[in-house]
Formats: sequence, C-alpha cells, structure tokens
Amino acid sequence: MNTSESKLWTKDFIVVSSVNFLLTLIFYLLMVTIAVYTVDEYDASTSEAGLVTGIFIIGTLIGRLFIGRFIDSIGRKRTLFIGLIFFTLSTLLYFVNGGITLLLVTRLIHGTTLGIASTATGTIVAQIIPGKRKGEGIGYYSMSATLATAIGPFIGIYMSQHTTFQMIFSFCLILGIISLLIAFIVQVPPLDGSVKTPQVKGFAVSSFVEPKALPIALVTLAVALCYSSVLSFINFYAIEVHLVDAASFFFIVYAIAVLLSRPFTGRLMDVKGANYVMYPAFIVLAAGLLLLSTVSNSVTLLLAGVLIGLGFGNMQSATQAVAVKLTPPHRMGLATSTFFIFLDAGLGFGPYVLGFIIPVTGYSTLYIIMGVLSLASIVLYYFMHGKKEHAGKADMNALT
Repeated sequence: MNTSESKLWTKDFIVVSSVNFLLTLIFYLLMVTIAVYTVDEYDASTSEAGLVTGIFIIGTLIGRLFIGRFIDSIGRKRTLFIGLIFFTLSTLLYFVNGGITLLLVTRLIHGTTLGIASTATGTIVAQIIPGKRKGEGIGYYSMSATLATAIGPFIGIYMSQHTTFQMIFSFCLILGIISLLIAFIVQVPPLDGSVKTPQVKGFAVSSFVEPKALPIALVTLAVALCYSSVLSFINFYAIEVHLVDAASFFFIVYAIAVLLSRPFTGRLMDVKGANYVMYPAFIVLAAGLLLLSTVSNSVTLLLAGVLIGLGFGNMQSATQAVAVKLTPPHRMGLATSTFFIFLDAGLGFGPYVLGFIIPVTGYSTLYIIMGVLSLASIVLYYFMHGKKEHAGKADMNALT
C-alpha cells in the first residue's frame, strides 16, 4: 500500500478536525450560558429559557435533514463554506436586543447553520480518511468534539461569572471567523470519477436519509437517549446528593476517558470489527449509569463519569464509523447526516421525554432505568448490525 494513501494525520484532516472543534466549542459554550442570559435579559420563565436552549438542536436537525440531501450536488467544500459563513453571520444576531422572539429565531438559524457546517466537516473527514483506517480516523476526529464538550462549558461558565454576555457573543463571533479562515486551506479530493452524483428528485425517504445507515442510526438514538439523562440532569442530581463541586469535574473525567481510549478502540474496530467495541461499550455504559444511581461521594460520581465516557464516548465514534463504512462514497454525505440526525434527536428530545418520568421516579431511579435501557440496546444492536457483521466475519474466515 502507498504510504501517502494510508496516512491519517494529513493537513486536511487536522484542519477539518480543528473546524469541528471550534464549531462544537461555540455550541457548548452557548448551551451553558444562553438560558441564564434569557432569564436575566428578558425576564423569561424557566420553560422559555429551556425552549431557547433546545430550539438550537431543532435547528441543527433541520440543517442536517436539508443538507444531507444536497451536499454532493452543491459540493462538499462549498457546502462547508456556506455553513460557516452563515453560522458566523448569524452570531451577529445575538447582539440585537429584539425580544425573546428574535432570540428564538436567532437560535433556530444558528442551529440550522451548524447542522449544515458540521455535516460537511463529517462528510469531508470521512472522505479523506484512508479506507482501512476509518474507525481509527473517525475516533480521532470525534475527539475534537469531545474536547469541546469539556472546554466549552468551562469557558462559558467562567466568562458568565467574570464578564458580560456581549463579550461571550463577541468571543463566539471571533471563533466563528477563525473557523471560516482556516477552512480556506482545506483541499477536498474529488470523488471517484466512476461514481455519479445522484440527482435530487422528489421527496423519497432516501433523498433525506441513507437507508444503509438507518439501522446503526437507530442504535445511536437509543444510547443517545441514555446519555441525554446525564447531559441534561447531572447538575440537578448533584444538587440533590450534595456533590455540586465534584459534578463540575464530571465532564472533564468523561472527556479524559474518551481521549485516552479512542485511539485504541478505533484501531481495534479497524482490525477486529465494530462488535469488539460495541458490546463491551454497552455493558460499560450500563455500569456507569447504574453506579451513578447509587452515588454517595465524589469518587463514585467521577468513576461513573469515567465509565460513561468509556461506554457512550466510544459508541458514538464506532456507530459513526459503521454508518460511513456501509455507505457508497457518493452517499457518504447522507450517511453522515443520518447518523447525526438520530444522535441529535436522542440528545435533544431525550430530556423532554425524560422530564415526564423524573417527577414519578426521581433521578436515582431514572439512571437505573437508563442503565437497563443500555443493556437492552445490546439486543437492538445485535439485530440491526451485530449479527450481520458477525456473519460477514465468519464468511471471510471461511474463505481464508
């Protein structure tokens, strides 16, 4: 094999990962500050503040649904620039004090443009990663988002305590401009000339989602629902069990666990297959959620963060790698879009659904239910993908 063809850490891979990091950083920075801004600036209710926070994810879903269908017709690099330009421009709307209605519109537009830009980065990076290093490469790429999930909230909380919201929006604007500028040096290789870009016709389901990616996307939806219980309610739970200080480090240890494990799990997936990563990850995620339901001290809380990071963090990259591996190159944009649509749906709508359960169960029982759901998802994965992959491996072994 040509060394250049198997090289992972190329200039383009690093630049696209950096753009993804900046986009995700802005997303999480605003996620932890915008609700407080809404209440302070517009005297909004808690439910209104929650809507301002959550409508961003709805916008992201709209952006992914739309652009997944058109990305290869428009062009992958051109799509990236369209997303980044409008993502940066929409940040300017935060500076306009036009009431809560305008803020909701701003968040919806901002989320839509993020959906377009991040679908482009995910598609481009899947294209430039060598075929035999897809699992490892996507694992490294998704680590850029993992870093942002830890750094973004810290910066957001720090800035909200020490500066004005106008400065926060200015900082996000600067980051958006930087992401746009560095994207200029990305070179996206052309698709294989033998592969024709599909024509966009009608409103068939296959025009908006990739059917081959749907089974693994359904698995992603299930585990994202489990993780949304942590992402949205860990602070409330920490207050209940009097572990607020330790909870501030929860996502730091989560990110460290993901960062340290993904290089190994990505390589394991490329060599052995997704089953060797996914089955243990389901069990580890379930163990983390069940441990979280019983926490009584800082050590167990942070240990739960490590286990959840090892579980969900690695499943997230593994399922994305499966989605693009199963898909022809000319449908890779739709596959990436499909994966993120189901991931965002689980993370975005999960808290709303679980919000009806919590008054009945409480947080501790909620995490027990989510742990059981994680274990039950093993069955879903087996029928959606695991059984087929196992059969494929068996056939290959028989041939050799």
